[in-house]
Amino acid sequence: MLRVSRLTDYATVVMTCIAVHPADVLSTAQIAEEARLELPTVSKVLKLLGHAGLVESFRGVNGGYRLARPAEAISLADIVEAIEGAIGMTECSVAQGQCERQSQCGVSESWRSVSGAIGSVLRAMTLAQMLADRPAASAKDATTVAQANA
Repeated sequence: MLRVSRLTDYATVVMTCIAVHPADVLSTAQIAEEARLELPTVSKVLKLLGHAGLVESFRGVNGGYRLARPAEAISLADIVEAIEGAIGMTECSVAQGQCERQSQCGVSESWRSVSGAIGSVLRAMTLAQMLADRPAASAKDATTVAQANA
């Protein structure tokens, strides 16, 4: 089975939680509560997302995180690459010269094509589109988040 890591999956959840509140700066605790993830996991994800320039961090009493650019301008590929690194199905599909057998390999070009197709799909899917697919929060969840932001 091909799949992204759990941390990458969590990063998409964290990003959609932040995107729901585009004008707000959310604390790590608020994000963890809304995402229903452990605080250390959210902290780790936010650090990686921050290094990739996908979220901005603010210090101080009212500090926290918000998206660094609009959800429409952040692709799923941006999020995956922030956590996983370059998108590629095999080492040779990420960079030339990574495999000692590359010169006699008959499938590397095919893997590069597959990697390119997957990368294209990930680049075409935006955070805004992912947000549209997100199930609506229950009234209780919305009240909890609103109270935490007050």
